[in-house]
Amino acid sequence: MKPTVIVIGGPTASGKSGLAVELAKKINGEIISADSMQIYKDMDIGTAKVTEKEKQGIPHYMIDIASPEERYSVSTYKKEAENKVEEILKKGKIPIIVGGTGLYIESLIYGIEFQEEEIDEEYRQRLNEFAEKEGLEKLYNEAQKIDSQAMDKISPNDKKRIIRVLEIYHKTGKTKTEQEIESRKHEVKYNYKLFAITMERSELYKKIEKRIDKMLEEGLIEEVESIKKKYNKFPTAMQGLGYKEVVEYLENKITKEEMIEKLKKETRHYAKRQLTWFRKYKEMIWLDGEAGIEENVQIIIKQMK
Repeated sequence: MKPTVIVIGGPTASGKSGLAVELAKKINGEIISADSMQIYKDMDIGTAKVTEKEKQGIPHYMIDIASPEERYSVSTYKKEAENKVEEILKKGKIPIIVGGTGLYIESLIYGIEFQEEEIDEEYRQRLNEFAEKEGLEKLYNEAQKIDSQAMDKISPNDKKRIIRVLEIYHKTGKTKTEQEIESRKHEVKYNYKLFAITMERSELYKKIEKRIDKMLEEGLIEEVESIKKKYNKFPTAMQGLGYKEVVEYLENKITKEEMIEKLKKETRHYAKRQLTWFRKYKEMIWLDGEAGIEENVQIIIKQMK
């Protein structure tokens, strides 16, 4: 029988971390983050990284493992996260994977072996310049012609992932969708139990706005300034939500008020995309984010039995 691994997904600010910690305390679990920004050191406020106090003594893995100067790929995440799953199981504990990065979660639950490819920096630069001059919509349409199936899951505003679809085809001659079909042929080692938090849209948006106000109070702008001084380059890190908007403000491209409004708006859009992503899993068990944590913990425990 395959070992059970719990997965808790859901949109940003929905309460995944708090739920995971309470669940871990009840079922002798340890937590593996599935957040593509929390892997970076020094990026604490803008990623809403769980604090030592919030961890309540529960070990957390896949946090603070990369420098903002590094590129960190999905294939690297999958390999390292699976090592952590094995470590936790060997201790006789239950792994709990928690986060909102759908691609990280998908790489694990479907056993997708993403191919490591060297980045063609020149080609990437050309695409970025094209998007700047001609508009991102034209780039999106180009990617749509090449791989409409992949593009159905990608927002027309998500420059990073639009460019990735074009890069894969340019480098390999295969579409992203073709690559994923080929890479899903491996048997999955674990019995993944999928849960995700949802709530009324208006309630979620209130939580998002409150979280962003708190981030700014805690020193998000100062955090970004400090990272910019400390590191020379940010291939991926500064493209993250909450960081790119502050960079625009620091470079005097937008006012502080515009930055705050943009940050709230982009985070709302991101949460909507996360919910859309998690809804595609037929085996997903949905939890009411407005119910108490204890109630949701009991639902998960019952489903495990």
